[in-house]
Amino acid sequence: MTTTDTTFTAQRPPVAARRTVDAPTRVFHWLLALSFLGAWITADGERWRQVHVTLGYTMAGLLGWRLVWGLVGPRHARLSALVRKVQGLPGWLQGFKAGAPNWRQAQNLLLALSVVAVLALIAPLTLSGYATWNEWAGDWLESVHEFFGNAMLTVVLVHLALIAGISVLRRSNQAMPMITGRTTGAGPDLIRNNHQALAVLLLSAVLTFWIWQWQQSPAGGGATVDLRAAGDGGDGADRAGGERRHGKQRKSPHHDLDD
Repeated sequence: MTTTDTTFTAQRPPVAARRTVDAPTRVFHWLLALSFLGAWITADGERWRQVHVTLGYTMAGLLGWRLVWGLVGPRHARLSALVRKVQGLPGWLQGFKAGAPNWRQAQNLLLALSVVAVLALIAPLTLSGYATWNEWAGDWLESVHEFFGNAMLTVVLVHLALIAGISVLRRSNQAMPMITGRTTGAGPDLIRNNHQALAVLLLSAVLTFWIWQWQQSPAGGGATVDLRAAGDGGDGADRAGGERRHGKQRKSPHHDLDD
């Protein structure tokens, strides 16, 4: 008589999760991260100058979109939510002085401050980059642009370090909400409507802009020719060529981010 052993594998109950980040906010987050990374990589040299400028324009446009979404979007995505968290700083400092600091609040406060710093740096970074690209001033403006680029990089690295540190302390991946839109734990969804159509529209608008910029580039993307010279006709092109022949090629900002 043969006995067949049957092993039953108990299925784990699904992990409770609630929606905390809407789709447009997540698309904005990753497009901004990709644009900044790409702009930083292409900051030096003329070969990828048009790509660098395109990513800078993208960051400026994304900032404008985020400000609007922060006013009309879901409550959890509004700028007022960030402001409320930052406004908790004086109260936390009082608790710290009294010897009873709320460390969980401190984690949320630091994350909020890093996000506010990133958003606040985009404007001066893009404006100084645009002015540098159009040569509105001397080398001092180039240095200003480089300063804001380095400041942005520092804040981004601090933001990433905070996410990693808080993930370890809470034993929960704090980056997952920006990927899946959900946070582990029981409770009601903070975001009722995921607004997927708007997320697709935002992504499509950015991709369309990138394609358009690529088509406008004389070299099809990685242009080495100054577009302003092309706009001047043959004389401008001759001047650009003459400058390169005589070693007077326009200086590129070191670690700049034309945003």
